Amino acid sequence: MAKEWILNSVMNRFQLNFKRNVGPTSESIRKCAPKTVDEWRDYYFSNVKPEEHITGLGRKLYVKITEVIEAEVACRLGVFLELNYFFPKIR
Repeated sequence: MAKEWILNSVMNRFQLNFKRNVGPTSESIRKCAPKTVDEWRDYYFSNVKPEEHITGLGRKLYVKITEVIEAEVACRLGVFLELNYFFPKIR
């Protein structure tokens, strides 16, 4: 659950799943009406967004999680630990 929440939060926060980044997916699925995942993959990369673009979004997602979010969590955890040290009875 936590992994999916992080992925979903980061995708939304940095707009990686917005239409301008991934294209009109629902409309494209209806237009293609694929019978298999491979059929959909071929259609998507040929008609909606190139594979390199989607791979690039994956790289951006990785950087956002491993650098930006990780740094924010570490910073917030540091503040929490510092406050807990100075005010141990406050919860």
